[in-house]
Amino acid sequence: MQLTHQNRNFKQQKHSITLVCDNITNAPNIGSLFRIADAFGIEEVVFCGENVTLGKRMTKTSRSTENYIDHRFETDINTVVDELKSRGNYVIALEITETSTNLSEFELKTKQPITLILGDENFGVSETLLKQCDATVQINMYGNNSSMNVVQATSIALYELTKQLNS
Repeated sequence: MQLTHQNRNFKQQKHSITLVCDNITNAPNIGSLFRIADAFGIEEVVFCGENVTLGKRMTKTSRSTENYIDHRFETDINTVVDELKSRGNYVIALEITETSTNLSEFELKTKQPITLILGDENFGVSETLLKQCDATVQINMYGNNSSMNVVQATSIALYELTKQLNS
């Protein structure tokens, strides 16, 4: 029998993970990030940039999960990352670089709260931000494209990180 929202048997749980979104402005992506943050019990989502708004297109995708996820809007992502680092967060960028670790091989060896940086939808994580990170992880891809949608990549990364936190 398929379970419904009323008879699901998932254990509610919060994970000490903050998503920091760099100029993610596409309304369906924002709505989907709220849904995935809720699904994985993420502590907070920080939207950084000038033109990030929550509107009707976002709420259609989010299915009201923005009401359950702590979130805030900031202009300068570097200030946000500095603040989170000063509070003891372990900062991970989700980006393909020459030195990034394959997510499937990445071992989370810390008990610190985690910040996961999600790059700009067009340009990824900037070099300046990468220098602030404690680790950079990438998702192996086997097709012709060199990137995937930010929400799908975030889903894969959160699955792996929360799996390690729960083990």
